[in-house]
Amino acid sequence: MARSILHVDQNCFYASVEMQRNPELRNRPLAVCGSQEDRHGIVLTANYLAKPRGVKTGMAIWQARQKCPELVVLPPDMAEYIRFSRMAREIYADYTDQIEPFGLDEAWLDVTGSASLYGNAMEIAQEISRRIKFELGITASIGVADNKITAKLGSDYKKPDAITRIEKDNYKEIVYPLPVEDLLYVGPATKEKLRRGGIKTIGELAEAPVEFLLHRLGKMGVVLHTFANGQDVSPVQNTEHIPTVKSVGNSATTPRDLVNNEDVRLMLLLLAESVCARMRELASRCTVVEVYVRDTELRAFIRQRKLATPSCSSTEIADTAYSLFLANYHWEKSVRSIGVRGSGLVEAYECVQLSLYQDDQRRQKWERIDATVDEVRNRYGYMSLQRALIYTDPLLGRINPKDDHTAHPVGFFAG
Repeated sequence: MARSILHVDQNCFYASVEMQRNPELRNRPLAVCGSQEDRHGIVLTANYLAKPRGVKTGMAIWQARQKCPELVVLPPDMAEYIRFSRMAREIYADYTDQIEPFGLDEAWLDVTGSASLYGNAMEIAQEISRRIKFELGITASIGVADNKITAKLGSDYKKPDAITRIEKDNYKEIVYPLPVEDLLYVGPATKEKLRRGGIKTIGELAEAPVEFLLHRLGKMGVVLHTFANGQDVSPVQNTEHIPTVKSVGNSATTPRDLVNNEDVRLMLLLLAESVCARMRELASRCTVVEVYVRDTELRAFIRQRKLATPSCSSTEIADTAYSLFLANYHWEKSVRSIGVRGSGLVEAYECVQLSLYQDDQRRQKWERIDATVDEVRNRYGYMSLQRALIYTDPLLGRINPKDDHTAHPVGFFAG
């Protein structure tokens, strides 16, 4: 039986919410941007009056104002955006309980079992679109398909306020001419690898030999070939289903560029503390440590290392991440953002084989110290107890990574 999947994408979400509550801004170019003081001064989203003037997501505020001098710049109000996101999901829940969020403004809905009550997928999409406009005062683009990947292509195909059906009868006509980067999980690096191989469209990717893609992209090449042929079979997660957390990570765009190893060491300690605190909340330890680094030219890499023994010691996690950094970064450019992730989580009380050579007692002592720090901070606030190293750089040291930077996106391949 063919599935009926919708992908709902609320158009220019942050900007749309701001225009809804400030009607005088509806006829002005508008961008919601991160804080300039904290070095997050980039465009988060822009409305449809700003975009034709060259304002793009990820652009620095000063660049956006060069493109559009009359641009209205507003700071984000996450509490309000979360409220609108929840109201939208309440609308979705009237048609299905199989709702998988993809950020605040996007979600997949499986309405296969709803046809007998609410009509076919197109009719449900039209009703949801109407209700979002009437009840929330914003618009959404909706893709209708038999799988998640194609449904997302549909929601991206026409904007704003459009519904696009892509199924077997019109799949090649609509999807094949699209640029390959329109496909989910084809980022800039993958796009360049494919283009160097002569693949510029989704159709060319769909018809490329699997062996060629496997050689060029590894296993991900096979996955993308499947996606390009509209053959995704991944389920839409039920709202009542909470997948097991497999990793915990945190990253930050720093208030200033990191210019030496000491800067990086400080940031990795800050981030490792927040990651390990989250692991303790989950009663977990990690078996793999991962470091993410992006320089001032937005080039990035990720490296990881398996631990000999599961750990939630912030000192050990930071030391491992730092050694990965030292082995892989050569300071051609300064560092703009950095992250730490603990993955391969296991239960904290799971029995493990102790090593004859490693200092397991020392690790346990550091974990107990971390737990005590958690208790103090929970009672008196995050800044009440800090490492002495933090005070060597007041600008970096004032970051609160646990409260200000933690994000928990739903991974597409989870579950």
